[in-house]
Amino acid sequence: MTADFLLQLLLQVWLPIALLVTAGGLWVRFRPQFPADTLRVNLNRLVVDVFGPPLLFALSAQAEISRELLTVPVITIAGIGLSFVLLYPLLFHSPLGRGLKRETRAAILLAGCFSNVLFMGYPTLTFLYGDIGGSYAAFADVLATTPVLWTFGVWIATRLGHEGGHGHSLLRTMLTLPMIWGFTLGFAVNLSGLDVAPLVKAAKFMGQATIPIMLFNLGLSIPWRDLKPTRPVLAAVGVKLLVAPVLVYLLARASFGELKAAQTAAILEVAMPTMLMAASFADRFKLDVRAAALTASWSSLAFLVTLPLWIAFLGR
Repeated sequence: MTADFLLQLLLQVWLPIALLVTAGGLWVRFRPQFPADTLRVNLNRLVVDVFGPPLLFALSAQAEISRELLTVPVITIAGIGLSFVLLYPLLFHSPLGRGLKRETRAAILLAGCFSNVLFMGYPTLTFLYGDIGGSYAAFADVLATTPVLWTFGVWIATRLGHEGGHGHSLLRTMLTLPMIWGFTLGFAVNLSGLDVAPLVKAAKFMGQATIPIMLFNLGLSIPWRDLKPTRPVLAAVGVKLLVAPVLVYLLARASFGELKAAQTAAILEVAMPTMLMAASFADRFKLDVRAAALTASWSSLAFLVTLPLWIAFLGR
């Protein structure tokens, strides 16, 4: 990895992310008349309902679907599962989680399991792999992270996060997610062979707002005045960025042998920081919003160090 590569990574990936997150933090400081919590929830809804579906439609409609591409969601799901296997006993059956409320433990568990595969994955993977990197991010999100979050993640939030909690209607929840439908429609168009290039171009244009809004939203979510991490938060960050990706790498090498671009991209997706919706998801299911936001904040900060290490290790 050359100095010029690191400079381009800084300018093309980290700098835009840092500026948008900082803008969110400055909004909290200088626009108190517009409550950050309310704005964060509304911006999330705007992305989920308006800007995200066209982006996923465009990415899935133009992707060259192959067996290699379909290994991306498989590896991503493996990362979620391994993170859960590592963190659940630490947070719920060890001294590390002792004394924490169920809502706090469940929030940190969710934040340690689910990656920011689209909103940080997209700019990172397109920088590393070109246009196909966007397809890797889309497939990791909609065929892995999103369905697992709204099924298994909801189970964690409702059953582990609350005493005697009851699950939501998971199928109904999935069927009402516009981002799922956007990806599914694009996937169907892709398989049909229809030439809808103007529609794909228009959808991609609409979807360009998705990532800047969500990065700004991260800045709104960060508890800027109290950033001191707890030991459980640091444990979740370590599992999220280092331990789980290492185990997934070993599993992928055992399963596929020499790794191709799609598989290395999937490992990078597993090594992404916590999903940007962590605080909003915690808020929706009455978990500890601050714990989720703190885990997302520290994982995003530590990612600045771990990403170059993973790129060097994987030979990108």
